[in-house]
This record gives sequence, C-alpha cells and structure tokens, in this order.
Amino acid sequence: MSIDLLVFGPHPDDIEIGLGGSIARHTAEGRSVGLCDLTEAELSSNGTREQRRAEADAAARVLGAQWRTNLGWPDGGIEATPEMIRSAVDQIRRHRPRAIAIPYWDDRHPDHVAASHVLRVAAFRSGLRRYATDADPWRPEWVCYYFINDSAPPSFVVDVSASYLRKREALDCYRSQFAPSGEGAVATRLTSATFRQLIESRDQQFGALAGVAFAEGLVVREPVQRAGLLKTT
Repeated sequence: MSIDLLVFGPHPDDIEIGLGGSIARHTAEGRSVGLCDLTEAELSSNGTREQRRAEADAAARVLGAQWRTNLGWPDGGIEATPEMIRSAVDQIRRHRPRAIAIPYWDDRHPDHVAASHVLRVAAFRSGLRRYATDADPWRPEWVCYYFINDSAPPSFVVDVSASYLRKREALDCYRSQFAPSGEGAVATRLTSATFRQLIESRDQQFGALAGVAFAEGLVVREPVQRAGLLKTT
C-alpha cells in the first residue's frame, strides 16, 4: 500500500523535533504518513529502550501517523553497510512513499550526519531495478531534508502554525529525555530549559520569514519547479 510521506529519524524524538508540525499538518489534511526510527537510542544518558519505544509510539499517535517502526540499527554506529542500506531500501519499497523526509546532512550530531548519508544512498538504490530485495523497485518523487539541531537556508518552509500544539504534545511524550525523574536521571542538553526554546525559536524564525507564526524548514537538492512567476497557493 502506497503512502504519501515516509519520515526517517536517527533516534526516537528526532522526527518530532525537526518535523512534528509538518507531520501533524499532513495527517490532519488526510495524508498517510509513516515514521521509521533507525536506532533505539540505547546510548542516551536517560531512558531505556523500552521507555523510548513507548514514548515514540505515544508521539506517533499524537501526530496521527499510520504506523511507526524501528530498524534497530546500533546507536552511535550508523554506517553505510550493505545490511543497513538494504533495511532502509526495504522500508521504502514496501511502503512506496510519494516523498521521503530524512535529516539534513550537516548537523552537530554524528549519527544525524551518518543517517543522512545512508538514507540518501538507500533512496537512490530503491529505484534501481537490479538492486534485488523482496519488494519491487520504487523511486519517490523527491527526498526532503529536515533540520534537527542546526539549520541552513531552507529551500521551502511548511506553515505549521495550526498544528503546532500537536508538535508540542508529541514532544511532551518524551519525558525520559526532556523531563527525566527518579534515581539515575542526569542533566543533558535536552533537559535544559532552553532546549525547547531553541526548537520553538527556530520554528518561529522560519515562520516570521514566511509571514506566519510557526514554520518548519526543509531543503531539497534539486530546483523547486513552479508553473510561473505568479504567486499561487
């Protein structure tokens, strides 16, 4: 069954940080969206694998995604191995998305950079008829890159003002990361009171540039084609 959008994230919560509002907007408009986490974030200072999976599932329900899966790649060990590439290709070919969203290739976190590279290779190989898997070849209409930590001039932005409350609610699902409690909880960059502020200030900046309250920025490698010079919706 073909879906409209397939979003990949290196760790549970990356998808929500970078693209939660856009996902919520697409599902509210009746679009089919699938989510795929690459790792279980087992190297995180707070939270367990089980907690992260439960939080990710809860966030997916908030955003209205049709499904969410986890490929179980090693946290801190994402590489362009044949096995990892093939597992990503399998996801693309099985779900036949019109568009794919993957992390931007320049980021402070090495896993985000590595994931961007592996997923770009997988998206390309998915369309090769002689790259054999259990599913038929499939090439999405395009691959979009979203920002997790850092940002750059976007190719376009998505107005997520109407869906921003759901982005906040999805992020709230990750209590083990943003508000850990109990014995063993430690302070991290994510537990800082300013981390959520960083996310929202970025989305507000993109929104202000577009004349709306909140927007999420995306980059594409190819020119964005329009019908002409007149601004149309």
